[in-house]
Amino acid sequence: MALKLAYETWGEGAHPLLLVHGFTGNRTSFDHLRSSWSPHVKAIVVELPGHGQTPLPTRPGREGFLETLDALYAVLDELNVARTNLLGYSQGARFALAAVMRRPERFTRLIMESGSPGLHRRQHRTERRVKDSELALFLRQKGLTAFMDYWESLPLFAGLQRLPEEMRAALRARRLANTAEGLAGALECLGLGVQPDYWPELQRQRLPTLLLTGALDEKFTLTARRMAEELPVVYRRAFEGCTHAPHLEVPEEFAQEVLSFIRTPWYESPEFESTGADASPAPIATVDPSLSKKSQPTP
Repeated sequence: MALKLAYETWGEGAHPLLLVHGFTGNRTSFDHLRSSWSPHVKAIVVELPGHGQTPLPTRPGREGFLETLDALYAVLDELNVARTNLLGYSQGARFALAAVMRRPERFTRLIMESGSPGLHRRQHRTERRVKDSELALFLRQKGLTAFMDYWESLPLFAGLQRLPEEMRAALRARRLANTAEGLAGALECLGLGVQPDYWPELQRQRLPTLLLTGALDEKFTLTARRMAEELPVVYRRAFEGCTHAPHLEVPEEFAQEVLSFIRTPWYESPEFESTGADASPAPIATVDPSLSKKSQPTP
């Protein structure tokens, strides 16, 4: 039976917005932004495999990655959404880019928060798969709580330690609502070492794209700068004083930046005459990269 992603919808606005959480998240990862976004967007919030109530793919490795992409498009089909804005965070940002690269005609704009087009060298992808396998083994042997203690101590997430106690407790509870086996499997089918390398293909990704990072997250901010040099229609912002998760660290600024982007009438999104990887978008002039119901899967 084909993989089915759990999801829910909220918001009363005119702009469809598909939201994809990061590793250890779930469909509630953007709930703190509902009050800012609900009047303006119609959100579709999915849960990636191994997270929340979405099972793991039926196929391992890259085949599982591609199966998950098909499941994402199936959500849009089920909701009769022909095209939507798409926002992904971290692991979800990588996955969002993959979704756009494979089926650009399903989307209008792409927003990547702390994301990457993948690893360019085969050796680096192999090394990353080994690292992700070690993390998966850690989860299976030590359990979820021990893994979260390690995960939350990474310098990448230092900015989250400054969150109010209530927000930190909610984040911890959301992460612990997952399962060790689910997250281990997610590392094995959605990890950076499994993802295809999209660096060589960025120039053909002609959807308007917004790249968001934390200025203190030097690695991903540099990646965003490099991506901005390749993407034809791109805007970029690095939030001052933030690390890897601006949507949590400066939620009001983040929410406004996203709304400004998806409501911008400065251009028309390209129309696609065909579907799939061979779709040919209409040409768009390059833009200077600067911008300050629920559904449960069947078991």
